[in-house]
Amino acid sequence: MKFEHPRIETYGDKQVPAFGFELLRTVLLQELLGEETEPILYWSGRKLARAYPCANNDELILFFERAAWGTLELVSETRGKIKFELRSDLIDARFKNKSDYHYSLESGFLAEQIQTIKGYTADAQVEVKGSRDRKVTFLIAWDLKDPIERA
Repeated sequence: MKFEHPRIETYGDKQVPAFGFELLRTVLLQELLGEETEPILYWSGRKLARAYPCANNDELILFFERAAWGTLELVSETRGKIKFELRSDLIDARFKNKSDYHYSLESGFLAEQIQTIKGYTADAQVEVKGSRDRKVTFLIAWDLKDPIERA
């Protein structure tokens, strides 16, 4: 039996309580995956990106909104690097609760999307800034000497 991916248009603007999302993400997944949580989520994010390809940065930003991951903002782009910031009420709540939250899923998703969009092998790093900023920063770098083969 083949599993079908949920379609964005099916779920539209339906809302679910953030508590349920956080319960699955921070309690259940951590319990199931243990010390391997971050790398597994990173590679899972990359797999999700292949299932939901974005053609450009605008589609990528829209996907983050629709997935309720937060508001993704393109901060800067230079040759071989792009920087995004992620903010949301949910991220603010995590800081308020002093949650030890990892953004590996989002990081892997961005790395794979940028790799596909740019056509070069890419990797992502994440930086969580608490205190007053309360934002998550992703730096995605791609190797201009390592193009990917397009099918």
